[in-house]
Amino acid sequence: MKKQDILKKISTASEAYWEQLLKKEKLLVFKETYEKVPAYRKFLKTQKYDKKVKKETDFAKLPIMTKANYLRKYPLHELVMGGSLAKPLILTSTSGSTGTSFYFPRTELIDNEYSYILERFLAEGGPQKNEPTLILICFGMGVWIGGVITYQAFETASRRSNLPVSILTPGINKAEIIKALKSIAPNYTNIILVGYPPFIKDIVDEAIAEKINFSKYNTRFIFAAEVFTEGFRDYLCKKTYVKNMYRDTLAIYGSADIGAMAWETGILILLKRLLQKKEGRMEKFFGTKHAMPTIGYFNPAWLQFESENGEVLISGRNAIPFVRYGIGDHGGTFTFSDMKKRLAILNIDFDSEIKKTGLNDAVLKLPCVYVYERNDLSTTLYGLQIYPEIIREALLHVALHPYITGKFSMITKFDKKQDQYLEIVIETKKEIKKIPNQKKKQALKSIIENLHKKSSEFSELEKHLGKRAHPKLVFVTHEHQDYFKPGIKQKWVRK
Repeated sequence: MKKQDILKKISTASEAYWEQLLKKEKLLVFKETYEKVPAYRKFLKTQKYDKKVKKETDFAKLPIMTKANYLRKYPLHELVMGGSLAKPLILTSTSGSTGTSFYFPRTELIDNEYSYILERFLAEGGPQKNEPTLILICFGMGVWIGGVITYQAFETASRRSNLPVSILTPGINKAEIIKALKSIAPNYTNIILVGYPPFIKDIVDEAIAEKINFSKYNTRFIFAAEVFTEGFRDYLCKKTYVKNMYRDTLAIYGSADIGAMAWETGILILLKRLLQKKEGRMEKFFGTKHAMPTIGYFNPAWLQFESENGEVLISGRNAIPFVRYGIGDHGGTFTFSDMKKRLAILNIDFDSEIKKTGLNDAVLKLPCVYVYERNDLSTTLYGLQIYPEIIREALLHVALHPYITGKFSMITKFDKKQDQYLEIVIETKKEIKKIPNQKKKQALKSIIENLHKKSSEFSELEKHLGKRAHPKLVFVTHEHQDYFKPGIKQKWVRK
């Protein structure tokens, strides 16, 4: 399909079109994988599955593949399409945050699909031919997927459409990023900062401390690798004079497994903000009490999401194709109609809200996937699940901005009496040697208030335990080697 046709389909195709395509592509991916991947045929035999797959109900009965029962069970060449590694491939590694790293090969197909998401984002921000755009890719540029795939996708998009884009890949080298903002950025009208959300916040805070004036630019952001709060988005947009948070910020739901899987646009940002406006809306919309999930559109022509017992499953083409692959995330899917119906039950007229926000031209009828923060990336206190999102949001309190970076690490511990308590280790800013006691109390108060706001279970726990339910805060120096070592993914939770 031509570039114009792909972008047009994403923008204008009906919900019915995507529904039909989703059903059709699932069966095609199964057929191709069964015929061309030796490991998959062996996998079906070990799972004692020998039925024909001719319709969607058959597909839904196929066994779920995982890293443990599939990827680590067969040699790499047997997992690859065609049963051979003798072809052009790019290898990237998982972060290893949930186990041993796995090296995924991919073809240019995955980079190309991502390039269309980025091209749409560039178009929404409207870089004109006489308005050059500087893209600073601040993901790690090593064996991990984020930096390399983003570079390749931006380059593909810009060359394909002759966009006025210049790309610099400083990676996670803060000094180089700040240097670029000082010396190269003044030559550009638009700046796009791309990276891991906590790291991008570090860059913005340090740039402002270095007297870099973001008001001179049209600043935009692309995030990936982690859920973040709307308070976080507000913070960055305010600090960098972002003109339109709905059009100038983009979050990608991606993985080393199969690249950029889904993306959040202004419509979905609006959805999240409407759900957070009143207590109880989010639980009613999703049917479960949980922190706000990542929500993104996905294109069934590229990959197909479904969920079973709350587990997100992926099917899609790649060097290693997937058929009902459990990536380890929990959540579900919904259509645009589902979204409107659920909001109507909450007395929200979504069409009216879209019009009010000026997003009429940004409505897509693609299906959506939502993904919750992983249980293995949370900790517990007397059986109560504590998610990093609640603490992250609390530490964005305006009075704390000059003192802390917003990064922390939490762990459940036991005191001498073997009573359980939650310890939160918080990173101070580079120039801060000591936190005033008043600010320490302010941080604790903000965390407790947000726990009460977001968790009725915490309020109940406090009734029984009193102050023993309150976290213990420990403040450590900037880039502390034990907790906040630069260059690696932030560990919000320690086990």
